[in-house]
Amino acid sequence: MAELHELSALEQAAAVRSRTVSPVELVDHHLDRISRLDGLLHAFVTLTPELAREQAEEAEQAVMGTPAEELPPLHGVPTAIKDLSITRDAPTAFGSGALVGFRSPLDADVVTALRRAGLISLGKTATPEFGLTAHSATDFGAEPRTPWNLGYSAGGSSGGAGAAVAGGLVPIAQGSDAGGSIRIPASVCGLVGLKSSWGRESSGPTPPDPAQLAVRGVLTRTVRDTAAGLDALVAYKSGGLAPLPRPAGSYLAEADRDPGRLRIGRFTAAPNGAAVDPECVRAVDVATELLVAAGHVVEEIETPSGPALTELFVKVWALKAAGAPVPAGKESLLRPVTRMLRERGAGISGVEAFALLAAMQGQARAVIDRTAGYDLVLCPTLALPPRPEGWFTESGDPAEEFERTMQFVAFTPLQNVTGQPAMSLPVHWTPEGLPVGVQLVGRVGDEATLISVAAQVEAGSGWLSRTADLPEH
Repeated sequence: MAELHELSALEQAAAVRSRTVSPVELVDHHLDRISRLDGLLHAFVTLTPELAREQAEEAEQAVMGTPAEELPPLHGVPTAIKDLSITRDAPTAFGSGALVGFRSPLDADVVTALRRAGLISLGKTATPEFGLTAHSATDFGAEPRTPWNLGYSAGGSSGGAGAAVAGGLVPIAQGSDAGGSIRIPASVCGLVGLKSSWGRESSGPTPPDPAQLAVRGVLTRTVRDTAAGLDALVAYKSGGLAPLPRPAGSYLAEADRDPGRLRIGRFTAAPNGAAVDPECVRAVDVATELLVAAGHVVEEIETPSGPALTELFVKVWALKAAGAPVPAGKESLLRPVTRMLRERGAGISGVEAFALLAAMQGQARAVIDRTAGYDLVLCPTLALPPRPEGWFTESGDPAEEFERTMQFVAFTPLQNVTGQPAMSLPVHWTPEGLPVGVQLVGRVGDEATLISVAAQVEAGSGWLSRTADLPEH
């Protein structure tokens, strides 16, 4: 029999509804794994075991007194919240030493949505300062590691979430993505990571991202769990002023729908011109074979954007850094790369910022036009396989650290700029046993087709049979 942490989030929820296992057992099992394994993975920055057990007991009482079909879809299942999402019941440091100990009087809408779906948070997961880099080391926590090789980074900025799910510490964890921050750890941790269309789910109660880059989501081991997570988020509130179209049923149901024969474009050259590792190209080849076997037509296309878009994105990223909520007098507590980006952003005038956002929107429209003839687009998630722990910061130069981030994430910012949904899928492993993901990119508002096709790729790939071999402590 499978151990509890080997079950998917939906399998755990089904076990709770059938009274095969209780929410208290699930929470205790995962807290025990955290106590034994998180010293290796460094996924969590804050644990809330007492609160989790209290909520698990309440969830257990609900199981005893509520018909199974009336329970929330993920009732009693453990999860974790990224340290960029504000929570009332745990501190939120935003990965920053300048904000250690900050407590919000409010929950983020994503936190409320997941709780309403029945999920029980065990704590907060590691993220880099304000989510600005592709690794998740902080001044108060070690860099999260991918369970596939503990000498390698779990990526960022949802690196703690990726390490937690891939290591079986929770079956589903909340993340966010403004430049690849869900898809990056999904790729290096062998997980499924969906960046939804911009405006799909609520970013409240904080104001929405004026650059329209950031979305909230989850990291999971299965496409069905990811679909269920999206259902949970959109059931609470939508994010845009005008709601995006949704399928008639659930996103989970889309995982069982035959999408028909689709036309899919693929490219492997990086938009910013960075060199792409052969293993990342090989992953696209593997995905192509799986898509063709599922009945789709896959055609080679030119990379739909160039370095000009990346240059715009980098300047807007500096603006985002400059706008981060740093308390007065605590600038000196920031990491060097954060201070560098904030200085760059502060040097951009309001008029120039307005022009940058307009130019980025124009580039986004051009990309969408170039790929409009395809139902989906396939490309690498990253330009490099997982990086060794400390690789991003080894030079000690913040400019080099950020340059390495942009080299690594050469593909992912594009979909944040266009607002398109994109999902990283773990289709390939290097000869050394490290996971390498690919991205499927959909049309704006069409997560449904993305989920349907991703489920086909999952069914043909066999990745569900692969698990990281962590030493038991």
